[in-house]
Amino acid sequence: MPDLIAKSALSGQSVTLGGVTLAELAVGPITSVAVLPGGSAAVAKGLKPLGLTFPAPNTLSAKKGARLIWTGRDQAFLIGVTAPVLEGAALTDQSDGWTVLGLDGAGASDVLARLVPVDLRLQAFSAGAVCRTQLNHMNVVLLRSGSTSFEIMVFRSMARTAWHELHDALQMLAARAELRG
Repeated sequence: MPDLIAKSALSGQSVTLGGVTLAELAVGPITSVAVLPGGSAAVAKGLKPLGLTFPAPNTLSAKKGARLIWTGRDQAFLIGVTAPVLEGAALTDQSDGWTVLGLDGAGASDVLARLVPVDLRLQAFSAGAVCRTQLNHMNVVLLRSGSTSFEIMVFRSMARTAWHELHDALQMLAARAELRG
């Protein structure tokens, strides 16, 4: 039987232009947690050993490398750790289905502003904020991980397209900055 080699969608690509870095991030396991009707208390009990609580809409819960990122009503992605048994929830491994891109630097929100229909000013979308939105025509989960950094979760099948769109926006902004001087 052949040995299969797990590869990331973008082979760990990274580029920096105009002081903004675009990189594929290795985030570890990604597990979808869908709370079943009446299962909230059991899920809360199961998350306690990880130090996590189920996130409110458009937020995340994080502790010691484990993150639970809101993805919809009674749904979240557990990222960075192997999922525990969670009574009251349906768990689905999503690790191979998603690619996570990081965008970091003072102009990161300017890059995304060209592609995402969300107010990304720090006062409107602060660190720890999460939303499901679109990056041009692609559905994404967008997370602000710091004052000048974002994580963009995109379906693996759209990873190269998302990279291309973000890279084009990076190039455009870097060229403008260079012209200004």
